[in-house]
Amino acid sequence: MKPSDFDFDLPERLIATRPARPRSSARLLVARGDRIEDRHVFDLPDILRPGDRLVLNDTRVIPARLSGLRRRMGEGGATEAKVEATLLDPTPEGHWRALLRPLKKVRDGEIIHFSDDLSAEVLGRSDGTATLAFNLTGDDFDAALSKAGNMPLPPYIEAKRKADAQDREDYQTIWARRTGAVAAPTASLHFDPPLMEALAARGVETTHVTLHVGAGTFLPVKVDDVRDHKMHAEWGEITEAAARQINETRKKGGRIIPVGTTALRLIESAARDDGTLAPWLGETDIFITPGFRFRIADALMTNFHLPKSTLMMLVAALMGRDRIMDIYAHAIAENYRFFSYGDSSILFPKG
Repeated sequence: MKPSDFDFDLPERLIATRPARPRSSARLLVARGDRIEDRHVFDLPDILRPGDRLVLNDTRVIPARLSGLRRRMGEGGATEAKVEATLLDPTPEGHWRALLRPLKKVRDGEIIHFSDDLSAEVLGRSDGTATLAFNLTGDDFDAALSKAGNMPLPPYIEAKRKADAQDREDYQTIWARRTGAVAAPTASLHFDPPLMEALAARGVETTHVTLHVGAGTFLPVKVDDVRDHKMHAEWGEITEAAARQINETRKKGGRIIPVGTTALRLIESAARDDGTLAPWLGETDIFITPGFRFRIADALMTNFHLPKSTLMMLVAALMGRDRIMDIYAHAIAENYRFFSYGDSSILFPKG
């Protein structure tokens, strides 16, 4: 398989830069086997069955974009340089791996000042990233980051506009709880309280899991053979209670429907060969491509993805490559909005 096998032409006008309002008014493409329906997210209670279970990622996005100053004393006196930082993921030592732009403006051991309260020492640089040791930890760090940082919008939105105050609400799910993501589980952005109430009334159940989405979710596939691509690792947790709920639903004949590729990747990472789910704590770098055998997920709710991306390969694994290309052709012809703030789909491999 080549990345070009998952390519398509997307008109730029279909790239969404703001979400639908209210959230659940976004359009929803429903694909069941070889059939397609054009619906809205608020129709989910009619689309799902009593006893179905939605798996929701409760990660919370941090305001990971920071603007700072590097100060340096030289022969001609003090100099300053602006440095932009995007936090990628925490290290086991409690530091942060980050992208710095421009990286050449800093040296190991220097301090970058992001606000009166927040600064970080550059511990080292490698592979285009830097390791930062912040002056604050715990709740103090979270509070300072909340004031100094901006939401880390995807590159295809940042190219059109900068993040603003509205994104702090828009780019966060209503059930976000566990801090650590630098990208949102975007299919979940379509849910609002009225929809959750309607789903509960329908008898659709929910389970929360955690996968801290990393910036690697936006990395392109640069290899000629898809099998040579190395996925970024992301930290996740499935509690014993969550695994038990999902296993009980499967035993009763209910369908397991992850909301978003992050939830799907996590539960398939923890799947046993017998089709049951095990508790999970740790990192996963699972790479799902056509030929993958799904053990837990019966369907998937997901937004529309970038051409030639690992997420296009994942949905092709679920639906079949030719079928998913037909689905995307339909979405483009019907002017669905694409990517993080765009419309959504729910994909049932079987009719």
